[in-house]
Amino acid sequence: MEPTERPRHWRGVLRCQLCYLLLGTCSGLTVTVPSATVHGVRGHALYLPVIYSFQTPASDVQIIWLFQRPRTTPKYLLGSVNRSVVPDLEYRHKFAMMPPNASLRIQPLHFSDEGTYIVKVNVNMRGNGTVSAHQKILVTVDDPVTKPTVHTHPSSGAVENVGNLTLTCVVGTGTRVTYQWLKDEKPVQAGTTYIFSLNRSILHIAPVTKADIGEFRCLARNAVSEMWSEALAPVIYYGPYGLTVNSDRGLRVGEVFTVDLGEAVRFDCSADSNPPNIYLWIQRDNNSTQVIEHGPHLEVASEHMGRSTDYTCCAYNNMTGRRGEARFTVIITSLGLEKVTSKGKSSLAIITGISVFLIVAMSSLFLWKKCRPYKIIHQGRTGRSESEYGKAQTFSGHEDALADFGIYEFVAFPEPSTAPRIPSRPICGSEWSPRQEVHGTIYEVIQHVPGQEQQGHPE
Repeated sequence: MEPTERPRHWRGVLRCQLCYLLLGTCSGLTVTVPSATVHGVRGHALYLPVIYSFQTPASDVQIIWLFQRPRTTPKYLLGSVNRSVVPDLEYRHKFAMMPPNASLRIQPLHFSDEGTYIVKVNVNMRGNGTVSAHQKILVTVDDPVTKPTVHTHPSSGAVENVGNLTLTCVVGTGTRVTYQWLKDEKPVQAGTTYIFSLNRSILHIAPVTKADIGEFRCLARNAVSEMWSEALAPVIYYGPYGLTVNSDRGLRVGEVFTVDLGEAVRFDCSADSNPPNIYLWIQRDNNSTQVIEHGPHLEVASEHMGRSTDYTCCAYNNMTGRRGEARFTVIITSLGLEKVTSKGKSSLAIITGISVFLIVAMSSLFLWKKCRPYKIIHQGRTGRSESEYGKAQTFSGHEDALADFGIYEFVAFPEPSTAPRIPSRPICGSEWSPRQEVHGTIYEVIQHVPGQEQQGHPE
């Protein structure tokens, strides 16, 4: 029976050891920690939480804490049996534990406290022997980083496509610091012109270009803290780019300005450059050139210019040594295109108004003259009797020119109140009665035909 029982015993031992390796438990014992790595700050207290549990009733519980540095053997820190703590005399003021809680408190924390902490729990099961389980916690100790600053070299700046820039991120304190660079709030990636140091605290830009203009920031961080630097815009000299000339007056077509005679004209020259450009103006006339002004503005009077004058604006960057030119021509006209159009429209409107007024006035005068004789005749007709008007109409007819032959007499008839009634004389061929009386002052033209009068009045 003995050879048979011995293999069974070893099988039980192997099974229990397998439980220790895989689950850290046997007969229901478990030991857990929230994290395998805990980061601590130097000078502060650190708490290492541990939780253990078992299902089988136990008579005694033993907790042991060990500390191990790399390539050394574990060192005993403190332990407990049930609720009695047994500290190591060397560390009795350094480490603390309150059983049955297995968590460990370290105060204060120093760099020498960095390493692996091992917690082991032994439980004496009633009638089933002793079971054990353990866990490891890696502790790191760091100083928090302070706010970093960025330094540039050279501090005076660099010329595009020629010079180089070095940006360095510096922190006052902090351990195991890592660095990250941002340009205009976007991460900077290594490339042909961007080169980082091993810990990325230094950024080399070689060579600098206009595209490198922007705000650089540095992020410094470690396991217990992180801080951002202030934004820094390195000085990069470039230009001039995009040299242009503009004017507040005249009409521009390409490089030609059309200006009215008598106008004062101002020209502005501008270009993208750092530092600002030095400007000067050159006048070209009759195969000669002369500098007429310094600065970005030129003011000239059109009456002092020729019919067509050529000008040149020159821009020079004294840091990059680059220059640019913008040439243009000014043509003087007696009347600008815009004024010709506006004045032509106004003159046409004035001429049209005057013409309409004259036509209306002449038409009115013509109608007035044409209607006035009829008005006079109408007034005379309304002042006479029908018989008088008929008689006058008889003598005024012009159907036959021979009927107008005779002697005409102009007779006036006075008003009844001022003169006696005068009988009218008989008129040959008239319809009036010889005794018909006329009242009022009437003017008549009487025709006397000689032959008819002798027949009408025989002697």
